[in-house]
Amino acid sequence: MNGPVRPEVRPAERPPALRRWGRVTAGRSRLLVWAGVALAVLGLVLAAGTMDRLVLSRFESPGSESLRTRAALEEEFGTGTPGVLLMVTAERGTVDEAAVAAEGRALEQELARQGGVAEVASYWSRGNSPVMRSTDGTRALVIARMAGTVTEARTRLAELSPAFTRDGAVVSVRVGGGDEVFRQAAEQARKDFLRAELIVFPLVLLLLFAVYRRFSAAFLTLGMGLFSVITSLALLRGITYAADVSTFAANLALVMGIGLGVDYSLFVINRFREELLHGRSVAESVEEAVAGAGRTVAFSGLTVVLSLGALLLFPFPFLRSFAYAGIATVLTSVFAALVVLPAALARLGRRVARRPAKAPARAAGWWHGTALRMMRRPLLYGIPALVLLLGLASPALGLTFGLPDERVLPADASSRVVQQEIRDGFAAEEMDAIQVLRPGRPGGAGNGASIEAAALGLSRISGIQQVDALTGSYSDGRKIAEPNGSAARFAGERSTWYSVVATHRGLDRDADRLLSDIRAVAPGAQIGGYPAELQDFRNELTDRLPLVFGLILTATFLVLFLMTGSLLLPAKAILLNALSMGVMAGVLVWIFQEGHLSGLLGFTPSGSIEPSIPILMFCTAFGLSMDYEVFMLSRIKEEYDRTGDNAAAVALGLERGGPLITSAAVVLAASFATYASSGIVFLKMLGIGMVVVILLDATLIRAVLVPVSMRLAGRGNWWAPAPLRALHARFGLSENASTSGPAGPVSSAGSAGPAGPRPLSGPGVHV
Repeated sequence: MNGPVRPEVRPAERPPALRRWGRVTAGRSRLLVWAGVALAVLGLVLAAGTMDRLVLSRFESPGSESLRTRAALEEEFGTGTPGVLLMVTAERGTVDEAAVAAEGRALEQELARQGGVAEVASYWSRGNSPVMRSTDGTRALVIARMAGTVTEARTRLAELSPAFTRDGAVVSVRVGGGDEVFRQAAEQARKDFLRAELIVFPLVLLLLFAVYRRFSAAFLTLGMGLFSVITSLALLRGITYAADVSTFAANLALVMGIGLGVDYSLFVINRFREELLHGRSVAESVEEAVAGAGRTVAFSGLTVVLSLGALLLFPFPFLRSFAYAGIATVLTSVFAALVVLPAALARLGRRVARRPAKAPARAAGWWHGTALRMMRRPLLYGIPALVLLLGLASPALGLTFGLPDERVLPADASSRVVQQEIRDGFAAEEMDAIQVLRPGRPGGAGNGASIEAAALGLSRISGIQQVDALTGSYSDGRKIAEPNGSAARFAGERSTWYSVVATHRGLDRDADRLLSDIRAVAPGAQIGGYPAELQDFRNELTDRLPLVFGLILTATFLVLFLMTGSLLLPAKAILLNALSMGVMAGVLVWIFQEGHLSGLLGFTPSGSIEPSIPILMFCTAFGLSMDYEVFMLSRIKEEYDRTGDNAAAVALGLERGGPLITSAAVVLAASFATYASSGIVFLKMLGIGMVVVILLDATLIRAVLVPVSMRLAGRGNWWAPAPLRALHARFGLSENASTSGPAGPVSSAGSAGPAGPRPLSGPGVHV
């Protein structure tokens, strides 16, 4: 006789990883909080020495022809590109008068005796070279090449510059040159970093209080941002032992550490408060916050890391430094949001909860109503928004990449004043001489005729002011000076070289054509000097752009597909982000290239944009913009998985995500805005460009174009071919957060049992 049929007993399903981690953080909250405090203290100790280990950089491309030329000139001729100059001004008369000349020669000899100075020359020791004398004869130059690395050179220059800035009875002396310009730029960047610290923390705290209406939540969120900044700087110090890290990386670590640390904390705290609002206990709310918002934070962090990690594909320490800083801030921000913050929420409990409101909050209702309004008339709202954004992006069509100069500094910076006087008062600048090395042609008397013929040909090039060679000096196809004692610098046993000095106009407007013409006149020559180094840097940068951008877009598409299981949603996200990047580029061109608002913002436009900064901004802004896209899509997908209603999912996703995204964007924009008043044009560009793209992306794009595009695509938003659906089912990244209510009873006064689905018209998220 058969016994009773026993029900099949299935093993309990293992909860997803983030949900399990949420339980750990709630259960071990005291331990994790103290571990976070210990890490912060350790990070503070390590970060204290970070700034002293950061280095300065030049715009140069490793392995390029210009750097090979520099190395060959130093090896065979003991010469190179000068980076420092002393502008000697005669108090009375001209620089050719005996007393002034004596002072000038004495100054040259004094500078040559200084430690760290490798090579010195002057107007007087170069046989009264015309390009080293102002057109009115009242000023002349002493030029020098510093020894050692760029950091060693500029550190030594910080001591020499004030010592050689003088006002005397016969002459006055001022310090300039490329090394001095960018030394002062780095010094100003450090000051801006400290000033930004003083501004950003109280500003963000006030904004967070306006968002939360509780100082406990505001201080906790700001604490996570501060944790990210401190530990990121500590990580940067560790990286300095393996790679060069630029001083400007600290500036990015500050704003991104605060921005992302606060953003991710907003996501988690908002979800925690939402779960408390729906009757869960503190421990359950922590678990749900980590399981739901934690997944969003992890996805967001991954997309930002992929965008910033692309900077590592460039072979330039300057750009790689920003990758190190950016990736460090993402990792520490994610760690703070998923480890330290949940434990702190478990300790603080309902002290972080939203204060009871006498009347229902209207922010969420506004976003819900806006989404429905946009979806009812998608073309009516979508087309004007698209036209506006395309109009803002249109100046980007005139983008011109150029070379950085002294105009990156404030107008009253001493080295900029010197360089401006040279630009206005000298026919050309010896410091920017193009070095033409002729390997295999020894610099001896037997080659005098061929050397002179090449020098004459080079001097005929339009835009060339003077050519100096072993056989003399040349201009406009004629010899203007016989060789003097300084001509011996061109004599080598295996090679000879030429110093080709271009006019200011030639370098500013047509440097590429000048270098091309030089290569045509001197085939087989190696080209060096500052203009060639900048051209090689720019060419290597732009040559790698398709690879970098392609990898960013591909990786972002794959991550969003693994998150959503859709082909259309990742494609739309990338297109909308590309539109944001276009607006950013348009703003940069309109303001910094064309010079609009230059008086108000306090800078001098150069008519072009140095290429590395927009590329840095693209990688940073693309990742941050995708940050908001991930959060928005996660809320929409959560509702779509629960209801299967596309329009309702978009409306509720925007209702719950819109206020939070706006709050996060305002905080992040405020962090970057602290650099809008920087004296350095690079940082000013970073501040203004990022503020514009963050605010536009979080408002016009998320509030208008996202619901419009979701409405037009309908159920096609979630389409993927069967093979890809199977792929996503197997490998897709899904946390299966509780979208249909808690798994068990909810501890709440007067209620128990499983919670059902939340109605579309429910209270939503109120930050």
